[in-house]
Amino acid sequence: MAASQPCDESSQPPVAVRFMLDADPEPGLLPRLLQPFAKRDLTPDRMWSHRVDGTMHVEIALEAMPGEVVHLVEGNLRSVVGVRSVTRVRSGALRQVA
Repeated sequence: MAASQPCDESSQPPVAVRFMLDADPEPGLLPRLLQPFAKRDLTPDRMWSHRVDGTMHVEIALEAMPGEVVHLVEGNLRSVVGVRSVTRVRSGALRQVA
């Protein structure tokens, strides 16, 4: 009988993910949103923002984010002062090139 293997989160394949945020338009908001990525040595492939009336809309996207940190970064983004909502758009696991 084969022994069952423990679930190893580090074996999750990279995923393409976009975070869509609405926040209060405050000085220092954008650098605070990048901190969860920087402390994990991740550089977003795309970051876009614009202000409409009293709301800052921000999109931060990575084409190949380690799957095991997606929920951690999402939690960090939700805790940034001024953030009203975070929506994660995840487009499944990316195929690895052989």
